[in-house]
Amino acid sequence: MIFEARPIEITGQAVLPEWIDYNGHMNVAFYVLAFDKALDKVFDLLDLGVDYVNRTGDSAFVLQNHVAYLAELKLNDPIRVSFQLLDWDAKRVHYFMHMHHATEGFLAATAEQVMMHVSLETRRSSPFPADVQAKLAALQEAHRVLPRPDRVGASIGIHRKTAA
Repeated sequence: MIFEARPIEITGQAVLPEWIDYNGHMNVAFYVLAFDKALDKVFDLLDLGVDYVNRTGDSAFVLQNHVAYLAELKLNDPIRVSFQLLDWDAKRVHYFMHMHHATEGFLAATAEQVMMHVSLETRRSSPFPADVQAKLAALQEAHRVLPRPDRVGASIGIHRKTAA
């Protein structure tokens, strides 16, 4: 499989009525859902999606998720998510996603995640099969030239400016 030296773009989602909270914008939980639905499309490209799970009895579990909410999305707003592979090894993948308003272009949220390949039978980590490792290597090679997103590894807390 040949990947291009650009993030993988996932479109086709829009903010649904049930995703709107009492503040009149998309609730935080649904940003995570929208990222997860986009990730399903990436997993399909890597042959790690639902067909893979049904065929092999293996899957991928997200171990860590750091979401930054940067701008409001509202009812019916179209969503575009980009996926960038940062690193991987035999059992884990580290990646970063940006969520934009698909027509206005503003950055609404980011998600940095680490996922692990898991045997559903043993519920333990297991190595990716060789063909998936080859796809991850090809994607890593394509994404190696991309700039590292600014928010990678961002810490959480109240950041105070110090007086000079």
